[in-house]
Amino acid sequence: MESKTLAQGLMLQNRVHKRYRHLKKWAKQQGTDAFRLYDRDIPEIPLVLDWYGKAVSGALYRRPYEKDEAEEAHWLKTMSGCIAAALDIPEDQVFLKERKRQRGKAQYQPLHNQGRGSFIQDIHEGGLCFRVNLSDYLDTGFFLDRRKLRHLLREEARAKRVLNLFCYTGAFSLCAAAGGAAEIDSLDLSNTYLDWAALNFRLNHFEARRIETGTGRVPALDRPGLPRYRLIRRDVLSFLTQAAGRGLSWDLIMLDPPSFSNSKGMQNTLDIRRDHPQLLRQCLDLLNPGGTLWFSVNAKGFRLNPEHFPGITVADRSPELTDEDFRGKPLPACYTFSL
Repeated sequence: MESKTLAQGLMLQNRVHKRYRHLKKWAKQQGTDAFRLYDRDIPEIPLVLDWYGKAVSGALYRRPYEKDEAEEAHWLKTMSGCIAAALDIPEDQVFLKERKRQRGKAQYQPLHNQGRGSFIQDIHEGGLCFRVNLSDYLDTGFFLDRRKLRHLLREEARAKRVLNLFCYTGAFSLCAAAGGAAEIDSLDLSNTYLDWAALNFRLNHFEARRIETGTGRVPALDRPGLPRYRLIRRDVLSFLTQAAGRGLSWDLIMLDPPSFSNSKGMQNTLDIRRDHPQLLRQCLDLLNPGGTLWFSVNAKGFRLNPEHFPGITVADRSPELTDEDFRGKPLPACYTFSL
């Protein structure tokens, strides 16, 4: 068993070294220092590894068979050492986590990182700076597979009034600001991630401010004197209903929901496979004439039926979003809805 583990480690080391040499040159040309390094390329090594500037964040996907816990820990330790050797970095800059099926906000909860301490740094893309946390959460605060989507939104946002729903750490909102958006409203239920979004704005010399809404109320977002970039802690589902009642509207809406959420801050459970037609219609009710709704969804096997949206131009934008580091790999589905 030990010889098998070592053999796998050497295979991984060789693969990672070659991929890094290739992708580092490409990434520099693209203006980024963060990219997907390895994605289960070798079937018996079910890891996904992402390079973030000077360190690696990775995840072990569940195997199709049971593996002894101590044996798995030893296997991960061996892989970690081989990854560090391939990239010529200290082993304590390799962070491997175990990715299991998550429900609700579990994927955003802090992890136990064996007393290693937090590893937080800034990475760059398209001239912008983003704060990432490689150690404390399953996800880092920045999704590499949305790179081209961020670029498209940035190009489209100029002079637009933008609504970013389920905004997480605000990467889409920041790109819209960099693209010259007139106003941006960013919604999420997590105080942690809204604060993180505000920090991302500050890192890039923009200011995004929290707007207090009061319990169960939608702020008067059309009143004069509000900041240009606004962060709002609200349940998206109830916000959409109340925003329509207030007659609020936007030119560009970004909808990137979780596949499933039963957060206690929400009035209802969200299952995107079941609920997407209603959710999309609610967003379309808030869209100005000539506006665009972007819908990104990461639910496995998701299928959209354009016939559910008569009179709306629906386009599958997924083929446009594959970048060099994700070539040949499945990406989240992405659609635009235009009035």
